[in-house]
Amino acid sequence: MASFSIKLLFFSFPFFFLFLSLTHSATITLQNNCTHKIWPGILSGAGTAPLSTTGFPLLPGATSLLSLPTAWSGRIWARTFCSTDSSGRFSCATADCGSGLVECNGACATPPATLAEFTLNGGGGFDFYDVSLVDGYNIAMQIVAEGGKSGNCTATGCIADLNGDCPEELQVVIGGGEDGRNRSVACKSACVAFGKAEYCCSGAFANPNTCKPSNYSKFFKNNCPLAYSYAFDDGTSTFTCMSANYVVTFCPSPLASFKASSKPQPQAADVSGSRRRAAPPCLAILTAVWVAVWRLRHPSLRRK
Repeated sequence: MASFSIKLLFFSFPFFFLFLSLTHSATITLQNNCTHKIWPGILSGAGTAPLSTTGFPLLPGATSLLSLPTAWSGRIWARTFCSTDSSGRFSCATADCGSGLVECNGACATPPATLAEFTLNGGGGFDFYDVSLVDGYNIAMQIVAEGGKSGNCTATGCIADLNGDCPEELQVVIGGGEDGRNRSVACKSACVAFGKAEYCCSGAFANPNTCKPSNYSKFFKNNCPLAYSYAFDDGTSTFTCMSANYVVTFCPSPLASFKASSKPQPQAADVSGSRRRAAPPCLAILTAVWVAVWRLRHPSLRRK
């Protein structure tokens, strides 16, 4: 029996290492093309290995490399107009995670916030990714897949600056703008602004047959046709790739091609997760990509 077990173990080793060689651990490069400092926030999904950082400052023109554990899922966003008060509490005017620290420590972005969402090594080994405006918009963002082997690997995002054109009833404004006037720094979704079931796709509207695009979601969709504009916007907003690395750019140039030309050279900062635990509860409106993956496995529930 012992001899058989040893032989079985010996026989299994090649398959174990073959499995490891076929499993891709992706990297995500965060690039700040804005003219101002931002503070990226990171939230790992429930049951996903957490990263060793959940928030940090990123100067204009700077990049940071996130080395991810296999099969990671989560969301990434940018906090803006941040400061530390006299008591040492850190906070941001947009997308604040409420931790009182630069690190978000398992908390999610307070809407409105533009979100980059990922589920890596998901069904069939594919990565699923999207840029979501379901929680509203605070900054332009683009995701580019690099080196993918399969899937459409399409670049996606919202490269438009929506804050100035945001409907007045959706605007988040702060003082200190030009001429001392208030300025719009973020744009709420209708769900965040009004909390109504028909905008949030909840209650009687919790299916694609009853929850339809509103004039407010069409504002986001018309300006950012590849981004999620409301909860059931799967068909044109979720993308797949396999064995790719990703570049998330904040404030991408509207004139830049959606094709990646050359990979930026980031300052390496290994943030691989070393242990597995569920992320603390989060009150975000929707993690669109995780819902979309489930819908892709249930085609009968997709919108006709």
